[in-house]
Amino acid sequence: METIKTADTREPQIQKEDILILPDKHFNRQNVCIVTGSGTGIGRAMAIAAAANGLTTVGLVINEKGSEITRNIAENMGFKITTIKTDLCRDEEIEHAISKAAGLGTIKFLVNIAGIQHIDTIDNFPMEKYDLMQRLMLRAPLYLSKLVIPHMKQSNDGTGAIGNMASIHAHICTAKKSAYNITKFGLKALSQSISAEGGGKIRSFTVSTGFVKTPLALNQIPTQARLRGISEDEVVRDVMMGTSRIKEMMSPIEVANLFVFGFSRYARYLVGGDLLFDGRSVLTY
Repeated sequence: METIKTADTREPQIQKEDILILPDKHFNRQNVCIVTGSGTGIGRAMAIAAAANGLTTVGLVINEKGSEITRNIAENMGFKITTIKTDLCRDEEIEHAISKAAGLGTIKFLVNIAGIQHIDTIDNFPMEKYDLMQRLMLRAPLYLSKLVIPHMKQSNDGTGAIGNMASIHAHICTAKKSAYNITKFGLKALSQSISAEGGGKIRSFTVSTGFVKTPLALNQIPTQARLRGISEDEVVRDVMMGTSRIKEMMSPIEVANLFVFGFSRYARYLVGGDLLFDGRSVLTY
């Protein structure tokens, strides 16, 4: 039997040369891109990628230490990111953040990335955790969309785009992740609903990936090992990357680049669609 080397599971550093830079008339300092969860992982990479593409970037983050790290990484690359401490489970804090962001320019882009994970069987799943995940990962994206869409409509050309971080779990459901599965399927529905009402001018889309080297993914390896009675190496190789043809997790900046493309002029037909970059985990053959 061929031995598959376990992928390096350390969160990779963001390198300037790995950021996708695209020419687009909307990618300028007058336009604002709001990114949730910008204190770590994909959110951090997305905030840096948006700033690198010339957008006034506003990160909504609850972790002030993570927020500082994101700002420092961007500044070392020559970019600026504004962060606003925001509890996405509190409407008044969301409203305050959008008001502040609107004062920095025209809100053109929103990226909903913030999320958490809880692994447990349905018959043992704590409902308070389910309620928290629903509020953070579905209600907050809907409310943020509700608040930013009027700004997009009132912009010079009445256009805007909202990207939602989905997952292969928006296509297939795996065991012991019921709440996560439900929220990711819900984000696809939200993107399609926004697009159905957007008249082709307000677009929305999802990005669906397999496992990404973020704290959210890496921190669940020990729990998966315990629940399945296998080693942590086996979790990565056989569970996380089991059906993927590429036996290595994506990096956060690779995911952020998909959002950059989705927001650009090159993706104007991406209306309610999904960018599935999964290493062939879902459509197996």
